[in-house]
Parts: sequence; structure tokens; C-alpha cells
Amino acid sequence: MGLLSRIFGGENGGAPARAPRRAVVRAKYDAAAKTPANAKHWAGADGYSPVAALPDAVRKTLRERCRYEVANNSYAKGIVLTLANDLVGTGARLQLSLDEREVSSRIEAAWSAWANEVRLADKMRLLRTGRAESGEVFAVLAKNDAMRGPIKLDLRLVESEQVPSIEYDDFGNPKRYFLLKEHPGNTGQSASTGAAAMAALESHGRWIDAASVIHYYRAERPGQLRGIPDVVPALYLFGQLRRYTMAVIECAETAANYAGVLYTDSPANETADDVEPMDTIEVERNSFLTMPAGWKMGQLKAEQPTTTYEMFKNEILNEVARCLNMPFNVAAGNSSKYNYASGRLDHQVYHKSLRIEQQIMADTVLDRVFSAWIAEAILISDLVPAPLRSASFEHDWMWDGQEHVDPLKEANAQAKRLENGTTTLASEYAKQGKDWETELRQRARELALIEELGLSMHEADAATVKDEDNDDE
Repeated sequence: MGLLSRIFGGENGGAPARAPRRAVVRAKYDAAAKTPANAKHWAGADGYSPVAALPDAVRKTLRERCRYEVANNSYAKGIVLTLANDLVGTGARLQLSLDEREVSSRIEAAWSAWANEVRLADKMRLLRTGRAESGEVFAVLAKNDAMRGPIKLDLRLVESEQVPSIEYDDFGNPKRYFLLKEHPGNTGQSASTGAAAMAALESHGRWIDAASVIHYYRAERPGQLRGIPDVVPALYLFGQLRRYTMAVIECAETAANYAGVLYTDSPANETADDVEPMDTIEVERNSFLTMPAGWKMGQLKAEQPTTTYEMFKNEILNEVARCLNMPFNVAAGNSSKYNYASGRLDHQVYHKSLRIEQQIMADTVLDRVFSAWIAEAILISDLVPAPLRSASFEHDWMWDGQEHVDPLKEANAQAKRLENGTTTLASEYAKQGKDWETELRQRARELALIEELGLSMHEADAATVKDEDNDDE
């Protein structure tokens, strides 16, 4: 009884009984399980930080392979060029929000003239193609005395290899960049960032303050400081596409040529004429050929997946384009299998991605360039009036509009939105990449000239077009 009292407790103040142990249920994830079946698949997974995962050697290898593939793969080159053309177009146009419209127009015209002289649109497209195939591009704001205009600001684009080292503050903001005088590919000088290597490079470059350098890249992880090419996920797929194409061509060439083998059906114990192993026989056109006794000739058949060749290429291109948010028909340059509805649906996702990229480019590059440009512009007395030299110069960037596949339907929809007040002229003109004030002033001048010349403009009533869901349209 004493033992039972100690176990279960009782009147004499025995120790309370210990609560029974409960089984602990742990959640299980199949993807976290380590089995012989998935060990090889996840062999490359690691826990590196975003900086440790991208050392100089890794970025160098990725850059060189991506550049090689873009230079030698027609699809890769077309995808990269199309991405830059769709993103930048003919260039972003400045639109100031100053109360003095005349001053705004004068500054906008001066910016446009300067942008044309420095070929800003070309450099913006080069920034985008460089990021796609190299991972990052640097733009150095510098003075160019050779420029014809009064503002001598210019943009000098620099590849990643020419900036081997960047210094950052405690918050991860760049403080200064080390810029080599020449590209390492010209001098054979290594661009590694070790202490000894940097000491050797001191005589081949100089440090530049971060205020004069624009670093254009895409960070995919918090704390990532250098960029990798956008086409890296598709790099292996591009290689597969080229290898498969060459294999199919080789099979077709083999099938088109005469290729045969001598064989015999005679049993091993029977006698057949001796034939020299691995010997070749010249076959003349329009002639018969006699074989040694006991031997026959059979033509080699080059089997190739001719029926699946197109499907394979389309699937690879579809997967390639996905990492760039680009629809298949844009990547392939072929919309033969698209209908109106599917084409619009795919392009909505693509155009949204382009708008986001345009905003990133405006914040990262254009705003920085405009700030440096306006700082010089205010020194020119006849461009910016003295009372406005301390203004904030609020502005927007107008990009090329996206052309609609059915202009008539879009025009009717636009007229309906304006009629019911769900849009504005400024918004509708902005979709076309136009400044609404400039367009209205131009329209007013045209109407005034028509009236002055005594001409009449016949405006037909817009016909209402019913929107029918017809996949064959």
C-alpha cells in the first residue's frame, strides 16, 4: 500500500502522480526528406549567402557562357533584342509638372535635344541587353567636352569586368566603385577582388564616388550586391535547343546520302568470299553493283523524330521565355497557332511585366540622370528662371504605347470610357506614350488652320462594333 500511495498519492501528502507522456507528432515534408531517390536531384542545394553564392569566378563563368549563347543562338539573340526594344522603345520622354507650362516645354525640349545627342535611348537599350546577358551594367556620369550643346554631361557604359570592387556602408549602400581604365579582356589583367589582386590593380584604375555611378542589375535575394544574367535559368535549355537542331540536321544529311553495310545470311560453317573488314566501296550514279559471293548490301536508315521536332522546339522555347515573363509567340516570332483571345491574354502579363521594368529603369537610371542633368541646366540662365532653380522639378516619364491588335475595338472602348467619365485624356494619351497637352495644342492648331483655309472636315459617326468572341477572328 505504501508503494501504491507513493505512486498515486493519497491522504498522507504523497508526491503527485507523474502525468503520462504524450506522443509528439511532427509534420513531415516530402521535399525535405533525404532519400537515395532524391539525393542526386538536390545535390546542388546549398546554404550560401547571396554574396557567397556569387563569387567572381561564378559570375565570370555565367557571363561568358550567356554571352556566347546569345552570340551564337538565333533565338537567344532575338529574345534579348526584343526584350530591350519592347521595354525602351524609342526612349522615355520627360514630362514636367511645373505650373509655368512655357518653362516646362522649354526644359523638356532641352532635355530631348541632349538625350538625342548622347543617344540616351540606344544606351538604355544596351543597358537592358547587357543585364540580360551579363547580369549587370554600370553607367558612369562624366563630363564630355566634345558635346555640341551647352550641357556637357554624358553617360559612359561599363561592363561588369571593369568594376572589380565596390565599397558599401553599414546599410548596404555603395560608397565608391573601383573602375579599371581598360577592360580586363584588353589587357589580360585579372579582375579578381582579393586584397593582393586589388593592390596590383591600383595602378590600372581609380576609385569613383557612388554619386557618379549607376549600377543597373536585378537583385533576386535580400543583400545581393552583384547581378547575374537574366537568361541563366534558360542557359542549359538554349544549349539543348542547338544540340537537338544539329542532331536532326545530321540525321537528315545521313538519310540523304548513300550509306550501306555489307552483310551475309550464310551460316558460319558455309563458305563466302572473303571481304576486307571496314573497307569502303565507291558507288557510281546510274549503275548496278555486284557483291561478293554470299554477301548482300543494305542501306543504313537514319531514324530521326521528324514529327516531334517542332513540338520539342516549341516546348523548349516556351520554357526559355518563361523566366523572362515573355509569351511564347513573342519569343518564337510566330503567332500562327494563336487566336485573338489567347494572344491578348498572354500579352497582358507580358505588358504588365514591361511596365514594372520601366518603373525600375526610371527609378534606377533615368531619375539619376535627370538629377545630374538639371543640376547643370540651372546654371544656364536662359533655360531655367531664377525663381524655379530651387524647385523640385516633379516629373513623369512617358514611354512608347503598346499597339492594339484591333485598333477599331480599342478606339470604340476608348470613346466609351471618355463618355462615361471612367478615364481622362491624359490617361488615354499616356497609354500611347504621348503628352496630352502637346497633342491638344497640336489639335487646336490643326482646327484653326482648317478654318483659316476654309476647308471642311467630315467626321463620320463612329460605328458601334459588337465585340463577338470568335476565336477565328
